[in-house]
Amino acid sequence: MLSLRELQELFAAALDAPQDAALLPLLVADRIAPGERLAVYRNNARHNGREALRAVYPVLEQLVGAEFFAAAAERYRRAHPSTSGDIHDFGRHFADFLAGLAPAAGLPYLPDMARLEWAIHEVFHAAAPPAFPLERLAAVEAAAQARLRFRVSPACRLLASPWPLRRLWQLHQPGVAWDEGFDLASGGVALLVRRSGFEVLLDALKPGEYALLRRLADGQPLGAAFAALQRTAPALDLAAFLQRHLLASTLADFSLR
Repeated sequence: MLSLRELQELFAAALDAPQDAALLPLLVADRIAPGERLAVYRNNARHNGREALRAVYPVLEQLVGAEFFAAAAERYRRAHPSTSGDIHDFGRHFADFLAGLAPAAGLPYLPDMARLEWAIHEVFHAAAPPAFPLERLAAVEAAAQARLRFRVSPACRLLASPWPLRRLWQLHQPGVAWDEGFDLASGGVALLVRRSGFEVLLDALKPGEYALLRRLADGQPLGAAFAALQRTAPALDLAAFLQRHLLASTLADFSLR
């Protein structure tokens, strides 16, 4: 007798297998043939996978059209079957998948747009951190401040792209008229994707500000991270940077180690 795990693995494989799937002999035959019964689940799996991706990537679907998106979603579902019980995790690898999808090669900005929409999705569903411990930060002695290691909020993401993603995303929001002057070759953008209440905001950052946030997110101490940018971003105001990102809740906590 098959174990529950073995039966589940057979069922999962049968969702993409031909009609002679190993599961079919195990199914009860009555008014509905086993193959037809399995087809119902197969269609549901395709539909659910496609709708999960559509919910996360609405701008991508607008950019490529419903037919192309549906075909790409089905290819993705086969290449990256869900390994999580949470449907919100299903599209995690869609950007990398698009980067290797030959029919999408003529639209090189698609993977980065997918990364932006996934960042928006993650930020929207992320847990809000507790209030930043300003009193504890104020108590840090001046001699130790260079060793501060800040933790970026789980409700924030950083994304840099050579494409004008922010404007392209904005132009595909409901009720926004197309800008005839928009140019895909107008230059890239560095973004902080963050949540304010129930709204996800896309903040465009200057290169130095983005680079410092990236270094802090990677765990570098404040002093070393700031010193490394003095050649490339000498005008970066550290006090203003900290004030902005503490008030915006970009920085969630800190440690001295």
